[in-house]
Amino acid sequence: MMYDIIFIGSGHAAWHGAQTLARAGKKVALVEANKVAGTCTNFGCNAKILLDGPAEMMHHLHHYHGIGINDTPDIIWPELMAYKHQVIDPLSDGLAKMLSVDGIDIIAGHAQFIDPQTITVGDVQYQADQFVIATGQRPAKLPITGAELTHDSTDFLDLPEMPKSMVFIGAGYIAMEFASIAHAAGSQVTLIEYGNRALNGFDADYAQQVVTDMSAKGIQFNFGQAVASVTALDNGQYAVATAQGQRFEAEYVMDTTGRVANIDGLGLDTIGVAYDRQGVLVNDHLQTNVPNIYASGDVISKLIARLTPTATFESHYIARVLLGDPAPITYPVVPTVAFTLPRVAQVGVTPDEAAKRDDLQVIEIPYGQVMRFQTLNDTHAAIKIVLNQKQQLVGAALIGDFAPEVINALVPVINKHYTSDDLKNQIFAFPTHTGIVLPMIANYLA
Repeated sequence: MMYDIIFIGSGHAAWHGAQTLARAGKKVALVEANKVAGTCTNFGCNAKILLDGPAEMMHHLHHYHGIGINDTPDIIWPELMAYKHQVIDPLSDGLAKMLSVDGIDIIAGHAQFIDPQTITVGDVQYQADQFVIATGQRPAKLPITGAELTHDSTDFLDLPEMPKSMVFIGAGYIAMEFASIAHAAGSQVTLIEYGNRALNGFDADYAQQVVTDMSAKGIQFNFGQAVASVTALDNGQYAVATAQGQRFEAEYVMDTTGRVANIDGLGLDTIGVAYDRQGVLVNDHLQTNVPNIYASGDVISKLIARLTPTATFESHYIARVLLGDPAPITYPVVPTVAFTLPRVAQVGVTPDEAAKRDDLQVIEIPYGQVMRFQTLNDTHAAIKIVLNQKQQLVGAALIGDFAPEVINALVPVINKHYTSDDLKNQIFAFPTHTGIVLPMIANYLA
């Protein structure tokens, strides 16, 4: 069967662009080896934030301990998981039906290139003028003894019961987010990290504050430890041993050491598509070295943050390119959030990057202390803003329970180069976090 464009994958990196192309009259298909709608919808962000909801509420209530609330409720994990299935499970079929309305064919199975214009899915061949590789990433596995005994993020998001104890290997944002949820749900949580800090890539001071807050709740951190093996014990638990001689036991072991590009078995070597350890190599039009083949989303080898909104942005961009737009891709600033408790977020130039440059200035505003009565007693809430020599906002890092909403409000301030007057001439809802923070930032802008 012949198509104009075939997307390999059906997540956000694919279906947004597929819709645009189909509505423009192109004959489009999506190939999906798993569930339609991809990782974020079925096995990632959506399920995570649903399970995070009660933990976030308990975290907010904790701020009021001693000033009005004495106890917090318990999370009944099986009920919460049942609700997760009720909400998340129908999404895949719902998207498939929506795409079918636009005339997009969905081909179930694993795609493999046999030449630049042809793939096989099962025993059937499909041809297209252009292909878009949008297969995303999958959880990585440490090359250690007992790796098969560890679990990944997909497993966690489908746990029927919350284990009484858990070990997380790694302390990146996935480990830190899930550890926060597991602890709130009653599990005894231990994190083992090879490096000397958590949340690498986020502001070091704020990352340390998250570790301090999580430690105060009883979560145990072990830095400078390289996991060497996982073994099953007779008591139903697992032993995690490190090269440094430490040993930990738990009912459940999570390998949260990272993710790798989903390119195995695609036949990229057969057709000569270039890739590296990070994923598929593309130019500034998201085009591979094979001219009719493009890539979108997390499968790309790139420096820009691998996030659902980034994949969506790239999907829309590829649709424009395939419809004749010659412009190279230009990314706006990309906000990133770790949904830990408390939250941390950043956008644009980070304070750590700014500290290495003479043309940038970093200013910290501890707004949680100044406005603590309006920030739910979130006393550690703070923001570091990065200003250029024109006193324009070019970056920020935040810590606080409402950091995700504040960081979103800063995106247009950076992208549109807002001045002090631009912000002061707005009326914001009050008292809200953005209504507090944006006017404070305005005092530092030109």
